[in-house]
Amino acid sequence: MDQFTAAQNLPGPAAKGILFEEPSIFETGSPGRTAYSLPALDVPEVEMETLLPADELRGPLEHFPELTELDVVRHFTRLSQWNFSIDTNFYPLGSCTMKYNPKINEDMARLPGFSQHHPYAPEKFSQGSLQLMHELQGYLEEISGMDVVTLQPAAGAQGEMTGMLLIHAWHDEQGKPRRKVLMPDSAHGTNPATSHLAGYEVVQVPSDAEGQIDIQKLESLMDEDTAALMLTNPNTLGMFEKNIMKISEIVHAKGGLVYCDGANLNAVMGICKLGDMGVDVMHFNLHKTFSTPHGGGGPGAGPVGVKKFLAPYLPVPVIQKSDAGFKMNYDWPKTIGKVKSFFGNFGMFVRAHTYIRSLGRDGVRRAAEGAALNANYIRASLKDDYHLPYSSPTLHECVFSDKFQIKHGVKTLDVAKALIDRGFHPPTVYFPLIVKGALMIEPTESESKETLDQFIDAMKSVAREAEQNPDRLHKAPVLSKVTRVDEARAARKPILVWKP
Repeated sequence: MDQFTAAQNLPGPAAKGILFEEPSIFETGSPGRTAYSLPALDVPEVEMETLLPADELRGPLEHFPELTELDVVRHFTRLSQWNFSIDTNFYPLGSCTMKYNPKINEDMARLPGFSQHHPYAPEKFSQGSLQLMHELQGYLEEISGMDVVTLQPAAGAQGEMTGMLLIHAWHDEQGKPRRKVLMPDSAHGTNPATSHLAGYEVVQVPSDAEGQIDIQKLESLMDEDTAALMLTNPNTLGMFEKNIMKISEIVHAKGGLVYCDGANLNAVMGICKLGDMGVDVMHFNLHKTFSTPHGGGGPGAGPVGVKKFLAPYLPVPVIQKSDAGFKMNYDWPKTIGKVKSFFGNFGMFVRAHTYIRSLGRDGVRRAAEGAALNANYIRASLKDDYHLPYSSPTLHECVFSDKFQIKHGVKTLDVAKALIDRGFHPPTVYFPLIVKGALMIEPTESESKETLDQFIDAMKSVAREAEQNPDRLHKAPVLSKVTRVDEARAARKPILVWKP
């Protein structure tokens, strides 16, 4: 039995029908074809050279494709059929919350009053948009337990940077600038990068045997030259930091601040408030927790919430409500400045606002409970097939390792590629770094039990194949448009220019 025939018999929703070839659009078409028809001019026609300077005119484009409308539609439709998206199937990426984005969010973001509202419109013509942003800030304050929220940062990483700049400004104002930031060894990669860019030295805090911050090590590392502890709660193993109150106490006792990466807020929203646990600054990922589009480089939104003592340093403008209506206040003497043009990615605010209003207070909590239930269902179903490096309970995601499979020569990457043949996007692999050969799975609350059972069956199938026919897994995937590639070479020597 050849690889293709064998792969067709695998469980899962993988395609078994027609798979179209599709050349580059530059390889198609024919001279003289057009995809448009313009009406006759109702003004006198003149040569372009009489309207613009010669150096402003573009010459003919070599190799530019000439296509009919049908050519264009079929090309991009076929390309879209190669895509894997949350609208087509399960996206189990851990620590990313790739949840479904309800279409009502898109409908609201496309309302003409929002989508066609020019960012330079005067405040008196922008009251609806300002009201929506002000309300969204209030919702995020309520969900997080923070006192004030700015929506301005355009992504989670920019939210982190904004938060660290706020911390930097506050310490400077106290006349005690500090040099270091502490963070767990399981931190998201953006955390140390952000701290470094903000001018701090990064000091790693090791995890204990349960995968949580080692309290004794934290106490020994925390000193009066440390500006902040930057942690994620729940952490990147999906575990809630059960000692969070003690952690905050240790940091605050030496004059430091607690920053929380809000990437995993989807696990606890509506259940507990991080602001009640000693967190001074945190960012939200609207494009994760609140369901707006995620992936492909954006668009995103990374609002930042702070306690009152940090409010004077917020980026401007600050949206406020007065008797006269809503306004954007630029008179903020201690501000760190502006971090994003036009106050941020407004379309993401409309989507997040819609999502929160659609769910309501009880629905927000149920979403978090559903995410934890789904993750623990997967964890319990696969614990005999894949190694669990930590036995402590998890919330919204679970982390396995390839310890059982490596005995047969099958690594985490082989498991991930084999899932593609079974019709599933692989989970996050090799992260967090403290777990060797990590497989990190986050189902979110969006997925049904039927989908989870399909995924579990596929994972169990890979585990069986690792024992019975490991060589075949080394060649996976064989059903996909692109099979196993040299990923290191692709990253280091990408081909980015089309050559005719």
